[in-house]
Amino acid sequence: MKGKILLSGASGMLGSALRQTLAGDYEIIRLVRRRPEASDEIEWHPEVLRAFAQTDLLEGLTAAIHLSGANVAGRRWSGAYKRELVASRVASTQALAEALAGLSRPPQALLVASGTGIYGDRGEEIVDESSAPGAGFLADLCHAWEAAAEPARLAGIRVAHLRCGLVLGPGGGALARMLPIFRLGLGGRLGSGQQWMGWIALADLIAAVRFVLEKENLAGPVNFVSPEPVTNAGFTGALAAAVHKPAVFPAPAFALRLAFGEMADEALLAGARVVPKRLMDAGFQFQFAGIRAALCEAVGRAKNQAGS
Repeated sequence: MKGKILLSGASGMLGSALRQTLAGDYEIIRLVRRRPEASDEIEWHPEVLRAFAQTDLLEGLTAAIHLSGANVAGRRWSGAYKRELVASRVASTQALAEALAGLSRPPQALLVASGTGIYGDRGEEIVDESSAPGAGFLADLCHAWEAAAEPARLAGIRVAHLRCGLVLGPGGGALARMLPIFRLGLGGRLGSGQQWMGWIALADLIAAVRFVLEKENLAGPVNFVSPEPVTNAGFTGALAAAVHKPAVFPAPAFALRLAFGEMADEALLAGARVVPKRLMDAGFQFQFAGIRAALCEAVGRAKNQAGS
């Protein structure tokens, strides 16, 4: 074993895949918000003042990976849901960072999920990790999310912010919600379809997490997206081709705004042409750089899972 990894969000699509991949080389300790049912679980409640009843259980970790967070596109952004989004990301990250910073034997690294939404709506501009944050609720949320890990960085822990784009994989995420619509031939672009989308295949994301975990000099923001971003129209065309159906039912911008309000403008109709400069500069190799191959792989796996 190479060490011990603390993992939050272990039951989600990304967390489950990551846990399965790392388990051969690392001991995985899961953070849970209930009474532990196994020796590889630690209870925590980041919404209260004392998130951990026993911080001594965190001593001697090799690294911590924090993936928890309510779904940004889960529902309309009411005031209450905005507060839930902030608490699930910012408050939980701060609670974990402060707990790790206070240890006598803190981990060497803390990897925290973030999002390419931090860049806001950037039109045709090519965006990398050196680009300034954008404007809007989603950009502000991501900025505060990353800032919440500052206690860990100040304690000498290497902190990496995993700025994830749309993750394409079977078993969950946005693709699982889109597939039934596209399989019926009812899919189509969102608004004009010209907004850029940063995306990444689940297999590449898992490999990139491990790459950053074991790359001891890689800290700060890291874009987790394919080197080949696509427009929304390009994405929907590729998804339609993967399920052998047309994509002829666009969702007009006004309808999306009526249905989703503010979230439509920031998460569905906005976009950024994000590239993974730091991953590529560090030598990471993508298995699925092109959208058509990535979607064919993800759709095929989803079909196999449904049939098993």
